[in-house]
Amino acid sequence: MRRVWARELLGWCTALGMSIAVAAQVAASARSELLFRDGDSLIVAMLTRSILSGEPLDWAMSSVLFLPESAVFAGLSLLASGDLNTLLAINAVVNLLAVYGAIRLVAGPHRAGASPVGWSLIALSLFGVVAVTETSASRDALELASLQLTTTYYSSTVVAVMIVVGLLRRAVDGAGRWPFVAVGAVTIIATLSNPLFGAWATAPLTVLLAVGAMRGRYRRRMPVAIAVLVGGTLLGLLARIPFTAWIANTGAGYAQPELWRESIGYYGGLLAERLSTPLGILGALVVVVLLALSVLRTVRAATDGERLVASAGWMLPLIVVIGAIALGTHAARYLQPVVFAPLLAVVASPRTVRMPRPLGAIAAALIIVAGALSVPRLEAAAHRPDPDLTCVTDWVTASGRTGAGQFWTVRLPKTHLDDPAQLVQVDHRLNGYAWLVNRSDLDAQAVSFLLQDSQSVQWQLPESAIPEQVVSCGRYTILDFGSRTLPVGPAHS
Repeated sequence: MRRVWARELLGWCTALGMSIAVAAQVAASARSELLFRDGDSLIVAMLTRSILSGEPLDWAMSSVLFLPESAVFAGLSLLASGDLNTLLAINAVVNLLAVYGAIRLVAGPHRAGASPVGWSLIALSLFGVVAVTETSASRDALELASLQLTTTYYSSTVVAVMIVVGLLRRAVDGAGRWPFVAVGAVTIIATLSNPLFGAWATAPLTVLLAVGAMRGRYRRRMPVAIAVLVGGTLLGLLARIPFTAWIANTGAGYAQPELWRESIGYYGGLLAERLSTPLGILGALVVVVLLALSVLRTVRAATDGERLVASAGWMLPLIVVIGAIALGTHAARYLQPVVFAPLLAVVASPRTVRMPRPLGAIAAALIIVAGALSVPRLEAAAHRPDPDLTCVTDWVTASGRTGAGQFWTVRLPKTHLDDPAQLVQVDHRLNGYAWLVNRSDLDAQAVSFLLQDSQSVQWQLPESAIPEQVVSCGRYTILDFGSRTLPVGPAHS
C-alpha cells in the first residue's frame, strides 16, 4: 500500500512539474495574450471579484455560467497571495493538473501488469507538447490545447468529459453502483455550468454505449449508463432555470445549419493556417498519431471498459467536428475534443512496459526540476510590464470620474482598476453593452471620457461632442470631455 501511495505522490509531483513547465512556455509566447489580457479570458476573474466583494450581483452571462471555473479561481484568490496575473498563472497550472487527474481516473486503479500513473504522465506530456506548439495570440486559431490554460475557454468542461469517461469505464466493467452515481453528479454540474457538455459528452458517449449494449460481458449495464448520462444532462438543464436572469444568450442562436458550407470553409482555413508552420505540423502529427492509436486500441480492446475509452478517443472528435459543421458554427473552441479526447487512447490499456527502475525515477526527477526552474519564467511572463495599461488605470483612478469603452477595449483596464465601475462597457453608440458584465455597472447615467484602441469601432457621437483633451497611453487613447458628460443609452446584450 505504501508503494502505491508513493507512486501516486510521485505521479502528482511529476505532473505538477510538467504543468508548470508547459504553462511557462505558453506564457512566454504570444499566447500569453489569451492567458492574461484577452477580453473573454477575464470573465471568471471579474465574476469572482464581484462575488467576493459582496456587491450586488446582476450579471449578464453567455450560455456558459463558469461555475466550477469561478469556484477554483475564488479558492485560489482566498488561498494564494498575489495580483491578478499571478492568480491567472497559478490557475493555468491547476487546470493542467486537473487534466492529469482526469486522465489518471480514466487509467484505472493499480493492478498487476499495469502502470496507470506512468501512462497518465505520458498522456499529459503529449498534451503539453501540443500546447507548446501553439504560439499565436489569436483566440480564433485552431490552437486548442493551450485554451485549457485559460480560466474561460471551457477548462472545467474538458475535465468533466474525461472524468465521465473514466467513471463509465468503471461502470461498464462492473465496479458497482458508485460510478453511476458519480456520473450523474458530474453530468448535472457540468451541464448546469456549460450546456456544451451535452454535445461533447452526452451525445457521442450515448452512441458508444448503445453500440456496446449489443455486445460485451456487461452489456446490461450499458442502458443504465445511458439513462444516467442522459438523465443527468436533462437535470443539469433544468438546474439552469434559477439562473435564467443571468443568461443573456441561451446559445440557440449560435446554431445556423444553413451555414454549413461556410463552416467547412472556416474550419478548413483554420486548419490550413495551423499547418503553415513547423510547430503547427508537429502538433497536428501528435494528434493524428493519437487518433490512429485510438482506432487500433478499439480493435484490440480486451474488455468493454478498454473499448469504451479507446473508442471515445476517436469518436468524440469525429462526432463533435461533424456536429459543429452541421450546425454552421464558426468558433475554434468548440472543437477542443479533437485535442484532448485522443489522449484517452494512451490510458485505455496502460500495460506495464519493462524498463530499468532508475530510469523512470530519473525522468520524474528531471521533470520536477524543470518545473521548479520554470517558476521564475512563468512569474516573469505574468508580470511582463504593460506601461500602456498602467497609464490608463492610473489616469482613470486619478480622475475619480466614470468613463466608458467598448467590449474588447475596456475589459482589461476595467479588470485591473481598484473600482471597476469607473469604466462602463458600451457599444459604439454609447448604449450599455450587457455582455459578460455586472449590469449594476450600467447604472451610470453618463460618462465624461471614452477609452479606445485599435479594436474599437468608430464612435457615433453628437457633432458637439468634442473632447477637451486627448490623452495618449500607447495602444490606448483616452478622449476626455472634462466637465461635459455624455449620456449612456439603454443596455442591450
